[in-house]
Amino acid sequence: MTPTLNELTVSVIVPVHNGGDDFWRCLLNLTTAHPSPREIIVVADGDSDGSWQAAQEFGAQVLRLPTPRGPARARNLGANVARGDILFFVDADVAIAPDAIGQIITAFTSDSTLTAIFGSYDDRPAAPNFLSQYKNLFHHYVHQTAREEACTFWSGCGAVRREVFLSMGGFDESYQRPAIEDIELGYRLARAGHRIRLCKALQGKHLKRWGVVSLLKADFFQRALPWTELILQDGRFANDLNLKFSSRLSVMLTYALLGAVVGMAWWLGFLGLVLLLMVLLLALNASFYLFFWHKRGLWFTLQTIPWHWLYYFYSGLAFGAGVALHLSRKWFWPRTALPADPGELSYTE
Repeated sequence: MTPTLNELTVSVIVPVHNGGDDFWRCLLNLTTAHPSPREIIVVADGDSDGSWQAAQEFGAQVLRLPTPRGPARARNLGANVARGDILFFVDADVAIAPDAIGQIITAFTSDSTLTAIFGSYDDRPAAPNFLSQYKNLFHHYVHQTAREEACTFWSGCGAVRREVFLSMGGFDESYQRPAIEDIELGYRLARAGHRIRLCKALQGKHLKRWGVVSLLKADFFQRALPWTELILQDGRFANDLNLKFSSRLSVMLTYALLGAVVGMAWWLGFLGLVLLLMVLLLALNASFYLFFWHKRGLWFTLQTIPWHWLYYFYSGLAFGAGVALHLSRKWFWPRTALPADPGELSYTE
């Protein structure tokens, strides 16, 4: 589709490191989207599986880094060469909906005060195993029940006006591995007075297969720990998304439950307290469990409960560790970004 004279144009930016079959599906959906983007820019972040060649075959503009430098650096490099009015960041394991580009153009055209939007995963994850279904539906639920006026950002399926993005310095490149560089950008945008909106209709299918190790590693080390440090730096707890008051209260109840279970080794009278705390946790998260019940049935829902409580446990653990990490970085070894090295980049059409 050829854009009209006054229509905003969209540049899609996809960082990839050994994307495999999921990346092929991502490219297929991008190239068949209607309307089509002005350009698709793929930044191959030190990949060794030929992902950059697959991108070329789909007609994408390709930038190549010889060694992995992280998605923040990759997205910034893509943004620096983009020509569209809007930068649409898509993860290499996300398949966008056919009308995603049109939704983005409509959102920014209809509201000139809007700086950025982001969406969510859909409710039909690609990988069939339990943890993949649980993890991706968890993400869908959190975003679909959050406030539309947001103070954060998500780069898995999120768009921002190019001029503002560049003026803000882009993503923080000191995050040299996948982490919370998108959340940090959202915090900076919000502090500067820019409007961010969670567009619940803007959805993409997550293609990633989650396992026990990959889920725990991502949740603890790539999200919870650095997000705790960011919260401490920012000085505020937003009552939204994963930081809702009900979630924080659930963390405290989970630790109280754990203490009561341990206490039963000395006094069986703690059994009553254990049952009470379990009921409180179930009641506090009733809407979450009802969501899973409606989507996947009773047996699936029963399996989510221990995983959900485990999530609250390691979230609390990560917060404590994050406080210690924040203080150590503040006092002893502050984190700094790597200097830009234009010579590391190769460019292919």
